[in-house]
Amino acid sequence: MAQTEIDPLALDRQLCFALAATSRSVIGLYRDLLEPMGLTHPQYLVMLALWEHDPRSVREIAGELRLESATLSPLLKRLETSGYVKRTRSSSDERQLEVSLTTAGRALRERARSVPITVADRLGWPLDRLERLKDELTELLELVDTV
Repeated sequence: MAQTEIDPLALDRQLCFALAATSRSVIGLYRDLLEPMGLTHPQYLVMLALWEHDPRSVREIAGELRLESATLSPLLKRLETSGYVKRTRSSSDERQLEVSLTTAGRALRERARSVPITVADRLGWPLDRLERLKDELTELLELVDTV
Protein backbone atom coordinates (compact mmCIF):
# COMPACT_ATOMS: atom_id res chain seq x y z
CA MET A 1 0.00 0.00 0.00
CA ALA A 2 1.35 3.44 -0.91
CA GLN A 3 2.08 5.80 1.96
CA THR A 4 -0.35 8.45 0.72
CA GLU A 5 -3.25 6.01 0.34
CA ILE A 6 -5.76 6.13 3.20
CA ASP A 7 -6.63 2.74 4.63
CA PRO A 8 -10.44 2.52 4.74
CA LEU A 9 -10.10 -0.20 7.39
CA ALA A 10 -7.97 1.80 9.81
CA LEU A 11 -9.59 1.64 13.24
CA ASP A 12 -9.37 5.39 13.75
CA ARG A 13 -11.39 5.93 10.55
CA GLN A 14 -14.33 3.78 11.64
CA LEU A 15 -17.58 5.51 12.55
CA CYS A 16 -18.72 2.42 14.45
CA PHE A 17 -15.63 2.49 16.67
CA ALA A 18 -15.87 6.23 17.37
CA LEU A 19 -19.55 5.90 18.30
CA ALA A 20 -19.04 2.80 20.48
CA ALA A 21 -16.02 4.14 22.35
CA THR A 22 -17.61 7.55 22.86
CA SER A 23 -20.85 5.99 24.03
CA ARG A 24 -19.11 3.82 26.63
CA SER A 25 -17.05 6.76 27.89
CA VAL A 26 -19.92 9.23 28.09
CA ILE A 27 -22.17 6.69 29.81
CA GLY A 28 -19.33 6.16 32.29
CA LEU A 29 -19.63 9.83 33.26
CA TYR A 30 -23.22 9.17 34.28
CA ARG A 31 -22.40 6.12 36.40
CA ASP A 32 -21.16 7.87 39.55
CA LEU A 33 -23.97 10.46 39.31
CA LEU A 34 -26.69 7.82 39.05
CA GLU A 35 -25.34 5.34 41.58
CA PRO A 36 -26.37 7.42 44.65
CA MET A 37 -29.91 7.41 43.23
CA GLY A 38 -29.84 3.64 42.88
CA LEU A 39 -30.01 3.80 39.09
CA THR A 40 -28.03 2.29 36.26
CA HIS A 41 -27.82 4.22 33.00
CA PRO A 42 -30.48 2.04 31.27
CA GLN A 43 -32.78 2.52 34.28
CA TYR A 44 -32.16 6.28 34.08
CA LEU A 45 -33.33 6.22 30.46
CA VAL A 46 -36.54 4.44 31.51
CA MET A 47 -37.10 7.05 34.20
CA LEU A 48 -36.52 9.88 31.70
CA ALA A 49 -39.18 8.37 29.44
CA LEU A 50 -41.61 8.11 32.35
CA TRP A 51 -40.87 11.62 33.61
CA GLU A 52 -41.98 12.84 30.17
CA HIS A 53 -45.17 10.75 30.01
CA ASP A 54 -46.66 8.82 32.90
CA PRO A 55 -48.11 6.19 32.71
CA ARG A 56 -46.83 4.41 29.63
CA SER A 57 -47.13 0.94 28.24
CA VAL A 58 -44.11 -1.33 28.19
CA ARG A 59 -44.40 -1.32 24.40
CA GLU A 60 -44.24 2.50 24.26
CA ILE A 61 -41.18 2.62 26.51
CA ALA A 62 -39.44 -0.13 24.54
CA GLY A 63 -40.14 1.68 21.27
CA GLU A 64 -38.90 5.03 22.48
CA LEU A 65 -35.75 3.57 24.04
CA ARG A 66 -35.20 1.17 21.13
CA LEU A 67 -35.08 -1.81 23.45
CA GLU A 68 -36.52 -5.29 23.14
CA SER A 69 -39.23 -6.11 25.68
CA ALA A 70 -37.01 -8.92 26.98
CA THR A 71 -34.31 -6.34 27.76
CA LEU A 72 -36.73 -3.83 29.25
CA SER A 73 -38.58 -6.26 31.55
CA PRO A 74 -35.68 -6.84 33.98
CA LEU A 75 -35.01 -3.09 34.12
CA LEU A 76 -38.64 -2.45 35.04
CA LYS A 77 -38.61 -5.22 37.61
CA ARG A 78 -35.56 -3.69 39.34
CA LEU A 79 -37.12 -0.21 39.21
CA GLU A 80 -40.27 -1.64 40.77
CA THR A 81 -38.24 -3.39 43.48
CA SER A 82 -36.54 -0.04 44.16
CA GLY A 83 -39.95 1.54 44.62
CA TYR A 84 -39.71 3.94 41.66
CA VAL A 85 -42.33 2.42 39.35
CA LYS A 86 -45.41 0.25 39.48
CA ARG A 87 -46.41 -2.22 36.77
CA THR A 88 -50.10 -3.01 36.28
CA ARG A 89 -52.28 -4.55 33.60
CA SER A 90 -54.02 -1.96 31.45
CA SER A 91 -57.71 -1.57 32.26
CA SER A 92 -58.50 -1.10 28.56
CA ASP A 93 -56.39 -4.03 27.29
CA GLU A 94 -55.38 -6.84 29.64
CA ARG A 95 -52.58 -7.84 27.25
CA GLN A 96 -50.84 -4.49 27.84
CA LEU A 97 -48.66 -3.84 30.84
CA GLU A 98 -48.64 -0.23 32.03
CA VAL A 99 -45.79 1.35 33.93
CA SER A 100 -46.40 4.31 36.19
CA LEU A 101 -44.24 6.33 38.52
CA THR A 102 -44.63 5.99 42.26
CA THR A 103 -44.34 8.96 44.60
CA ALA A 104 -40.68 8.05 45.10
CA GLY A 105 -40.18 7.83 41.33
CA ARG A 106 -41.66 11.29 40.81
CA ALA A 107 -39.54 12.69 43.66
CA LEU A 108 -36.40 11.21 42.12
CA ARG A 109 -36.82 13.56 39.16
CA GLU A 110 -35.78 16.51 41.30
CA ARG A 111 -32.57 14.74 42.37
CA ALA A 112 -31.84 13.85 38.74
CA ARG A 113 -32.20 17.43 37.46
CA SER A 114 -28.50 18.12 38.01
CA VAL A 115 -27.28 15.06 36.07
CA PRO A 116 -27.27 16.55 32.51
CA ILE A 117 -25.62 19.80 33.62
CA THR A 118 -22.98 17.96 35.65
CA VAL A 119 -22.16 15.71 32.67
CA ALA A 120 -21.89 18.75 30.40
CA ASP A 121 -19.62 20.46 32.93
CA ARG A 122 -17.38 17.41 33.13
CA LEU A 123 -17.11 17.27 29.35
CA GLY A 124 -16.15 20.94 29.24
CA TRP A 125 -18.15 21.72 26.12
CA PRO A 126 -20.69 24.54 25.99
CA LEU A 127 -24.29 23.35 26.14
CA ASP A 128 -25.05 24.65 22.64
CA ARG A 129 -22.22 22.53 21.20
CA LEU A 130 -23.48 19.45 23.03
CA GLU A 131 -27.01 20.18 21.79
CA ARG A 132 -25.76 20.42 18.18
CA LEU A 133 -23.93 17.11 18.59
CA LYS A 134 -27.06 15.48 20.02
CA ASP A 135 -29.09 16.84 17.09
CA GLU A 136 -26.59 15.43 14.59
CA LEU A 137 -26.61 12.04 16.31
CA THR A 138 -30.42 12.05 16.31
CA GLU A 139 -30.36 12.86 12.60
CA LEU A 140 -27.90 10.00 12.02
CA LEU A 141 -30.15 7.62 13.99
CA GLU A 142 -33.15 8.62 11.87
CA LEU A 143 -31.08 8.09 8.72
CA VAL A 144 -30.05 4.62 9.86
CA ASP A 145 -33.75 3.81 10.40
CA THR A 146 -34.39 4.46 6.70
CA VAL A 147 -31.57 2.22 5.48
